[in-house]
Amino acid sequence: MQIINKLYRYNDVYINFILKVILIIFFSTTFLQANTFKVSDIEVSSPFELNFDKNKVLNDGFRSSFHNLISTITTSGDRNKIKDISLRELKGMIDSFTISEERFVNDEYFAKLEVIFNKKNTLNFLERKNIFPSIPIRNKVLLVPILVDLEKDKIFLFNDNIFYQRWNDAKKKYYLLEYLLPSEDLEDLNDIQQNFKFIEDYDFLKLIKKYDLNDYVVVILFKSKNQLKVHSKINLQNSFKVNNQVFEDIDLNDEKNFESVIVKLKTIYEDYWKKKNEINTSIRLPLTISINSKEYVKIQKLEKTLNNLNLVSNFYILRFDNTNIYFKIIYNGSPKTFLNDMSINNFDLSIENNVWTIR
Repeated sequence: MQIINKLYRYNDVYINFILKVILIIFFSTTFLQANTFKVSDIEVSSPFELNFDKNKVLNDGFRSSFHNLISTITTSGDRNKIKDISLRELKGMIDSFTISEERFVNDEYFAKLEVIFNKKNTLNFLERKNIFPSIPIRNKVLLVPILVDLEKDKIFLFNDNIFYQRWNDAKKKYYLLEYLLPSEDLEDLNDIQQNFKFIEDYDFLKLIKKYDLNDYVVVILFKSKNQLKVHSKINLQNSFKVNNQVFEDIDLNDEKNFESVIVKLKTIYEDYWKKKNEINTSIRLPLTISINSKEYVKIQKLEKTLNNLNLVSNFYILRFDNTNIYFKIIYNGSPKTFLNDMSINNFDLSIENNVWTIR
């Protein structure tokens, strides 16, 4: 009878252990898609003729989606390093894709693509090119555009200021900065006009404090006959920078000229923002985390958190037993930053013998 009871007890232990293994495997695959880059609403089209090749259309769509992704996570300078990429190498970074809204209109084929890129493969590709990617964080920024007409000796903040009126006309899907322009306030206009001669040294904080935004760009544009000098005061993540640009042979009444100025300035601000959120993939901090194997909900939350942390390069289950599960994490940052990331996600950790334990 004692032997039978022991067998039953052992049987319960094995059943519980197997159930834990199944749950661990389930949790490890539940959030797999979070470790990807998704590029949506890529429009493709082609004449529907005798030589119509749908694969060629899809390949063009893959290139467009890759361009959008790279434009989102790299600076303009780094993008020049990867202008030429083979289709085979590009497809090696794609996990899956979806075609939607297929239609034929006037002998023309139209469709939309959603492409899922493997995050690890994409970051490894960039690392081979010596490119540090940026965390794709979107941000609202106050933009104060001031146009100074040197020939007329006048300053324009709202009316007759083409940059105020049309700054948000030029939008691209991969832009991370969203610009809020100041409301037409006569008090602000009068203050700025009174300081016309010293506008570069004017303190704009009084105006900026009216808006609930920490980040701002003050752009002062000095317009002469065929030249535009631009003085930008950029404050992002409590880091201040001044940038100066000169555009020669510019006619702001010419649509292409005007658009080229806007795109150039937005690219400068985007690059500065991306530099502030750069991931140094050369830093590979190995960490081991232990978590109670019975706390299934907490395990699920941990895996979801690790998948969503941008500085986590990779993680996997190192080992497990009847008491704990041990995760190995490769982190592109310092231990202090990691602890801060975990604290933000409500994880309390202690360390002993180089193992971080989730309490």
